[in-house]
Amino acid sequence: MALSPLAGQLPDPSTLINVPALITAYYTGIPDPSAPDQRIAFGTSGHRGGALRNSFNETHILAITQAICLYRKKNGIDGPLFMGMDTHALSTPAHATALEVLAANGVEVMIAAGSEYTPTPAVSHAILQYNKGRAQGLADGIIITPSHNPPDDGGFKYNPPNGGPAETDITKWIESTANGFLGNMARTGSSDIMRIPLGRALKASTTHRHDYLNNYVDDLGNVLDMDAIRGGSARLAVDPLGGAGVHYWGPIAERYKLDLTVVNTQVDPTFRFMTIDHDGKIRMDPSSPYAMRSLLDKREQFDLAFACDTDHDRHGIVTRHAGLLPPNHYLCVCIDYLFRNRPEWSGQAAVGKTVVSSALIDRVTKQAGRRLYEVPVGFKYFVEGLVKGSLGFVGEESAGAAFLRRDGSVWTTDKDGFIPALLSAEIMAKTGRDPGEIYEELTARLGNPVYDRIDAKATTEQKKALSRLNPGQIRQKEMAGEPIRAMMTDAPGNNAAISGLKVSTDNGWFAARPSGTEEIYKIYAESFLGKDHLQQILDDAQAIVDKAIGKQ
Repeated sequence: MALSPLAGQLPDPSTLINVPALITAYYTGIPDPSAPDQRIAFGTSGHRGGALRNSFNETHILAITQAICLYRKKNGIDGPLFMGMDTHALSTPAHATALEVLAANGVEVMIAAGSEYTPTPAVSHAILQYNKGRAQGLADGIIITPSHNPPDDGGFKYNPPNGGPAETDITKWIESTANGFLGNMARTGSSDIMRIPLGRALKASTTHRHDYLNNYVDDLGNVLDMDAIRGGSARLAVDPLGGAGVHYWGPIAERYKLDLTVVNTQVDPTFRFMTIDHDGKIRMDPSSPYAMRSLLDKREQFDLAFACDTDHDRHGIVTRHAGLLPPNHYLCVCIDYLFRNRPEWSGQAAVGKTVVSSALIDRVTKQAGRRLYEVPVGFKYFVEGLVKGSLGFVGEESAGAAFLRRDGSVWTTDKDGFIPALLSAEIMAKTGRDPGEIYEELTARLGNPVYDRIDAKATTEQKKALSRLNPGQIRQKEMAGEPIRAMMTDAPGNNAAISGLKVSTDNGWFAARPSGTEEIYKIYAESFLGKDHLQQILDDAQAIVDKAIGKQ
């Protein structure tokens, strides 16, 4: 995709979202259930859409929430439901709608004290803490966020009692049931959705206020060496990017007496303070150098800086020496450090990665003497291992990660942006080197890969063909001048389908996956032989996939 000439600049005020129009569309828009893009569709991170596109309206939230109530009843989940929201404009009205349905269904709901925004990891943490030691009356949760998506988007996801993203069988049931409600409303104008007015829902005996902030902040010393961070000499900075953790960082600094400056405390649903991303859109992505321009411009003022996305489940690390670390680089540094500095973790605790993450992770994991657990894209595949303590650290190339408490027990089972961000300060305090310097040391020993991702056009049928590929359909024996060593359509860690293809040689690999929302497929690729070799891999990858799915 061509780089927008606006990338890295603040937006023109005339281009910002019209918040009143967006909220009006949320309440007045009527989705057409016969239109695929207006139906409820749970991807890897719940249902996402936009009110102006009739893909995230009150009707959707009514239907999804009622479906969740039925799922809870069907599966005997009768403990409290922890519900949080981020700072997107559509999150507050969706939170209100969901509460009206939950209260009408008699669900015990835990909403944030003071109507505070609530990060994804704080909800996962709350579910796990409540369920610890319980076999009955288990809690679950709802998180209202479209992650780092543009300001006019909304998102809604369900976390079952394990605290992590719901597995496919759960989301398919909720999706199907909710779409049934949509269909009934379109055909008859009525449905079986239960609902009471917001004022009654807020005063209901089943609606409770929960202190997510202090429960989460007070527990951080059990997952990070906060004494080491406090004792370090580094000047730290954080930019919450206007997200749900904006009011958490001050208490973290105060509680643990850290030299931490919050450089931006603004909350504005237009996100006018964000610099524009690569494609000309506002996107709160802490792994994008364009979205992170404001923090990068301040890097000389601090020894180490970090940021998190809107629901604070992703991280970005900025050092004076290296600037913004690509997510794959920092994942490698985390693995190298944690498995040297967590003596209470099990000797069998493994490293989890997705099939599109760097192969340098494989090499760092081998150097650490640990087992690699490679899975398809989706954090849900890490949940069981985190709960059992059999996965010490897990990460995705999109800057999502989680790891165990210092004693080897589970911390969160959803992505957590806070702890990898703060871990960078622990690493610097304990080693005397910033993560960028440590990454350079790793690559000097293990190889220095280059990584890229591109998009290629594909029809719906061609995307279906890609998701159904098997290695026997690939006739090529070489890629970028090297023999092909492995081809996979199932992840080696759990044998789950990757919904695409991954091809590897001795010094490079690519993975191709169809997009769930656009007429494209995505190619991820990496080379240990430099940029020219990477381009050869990308060219060969597109040729291999195009031929296999009938584009040639």
